This record gives sequence, structure tokens and C-alpha cells, in this order.
Amino acid sequence: MLDRQKIETILTRRFTGATRGQVAAVANAIMGLGDEWEEIIGDADYLHLEDMPVPRDRELRLFRRRDA
Repeated sequence: MLDRQKIETILTRRFTGATRGQVAAVANAIMGLGDEWEEIIGDADYLHLEDMPVPRDRELRLFRRRDA
């Protein structure tokens, strides 16, 4: 089970310039990730993210909604 307060604390520390509303919106999205979502396994080279470069020392996770 996810702890909303922990999620908000982590987001606030990680994104120091974010407003309270932005943090709340992202926390809502994270809390809403349920069984209907699955993680897509892949690396940045495979995904060819020219518009969104990902440094090699970062982790990128992508999710997609499962078929009903």
C-alpha cells in the first residue's frame, strides 16, 4: 500500500521548485496507478527518446494501461 504523505515528501524534496498543487497532482497520479497499469520494460536506447534525453545514470520507467 502506498503512503501518500511519503510520496508527497519525496516529491517535494526531489522537485524543490514545484508548487503544492503540482505535488498534489503528481501524488494523485501515483496513488491512482493500480492493477490496470503495467510497466513497459526497455532502456533509453531501445526507446529512441530524442525529445527526452535520459542520462545514463538515471532510471526511466514507462507504464501503459492494460487491455480490459
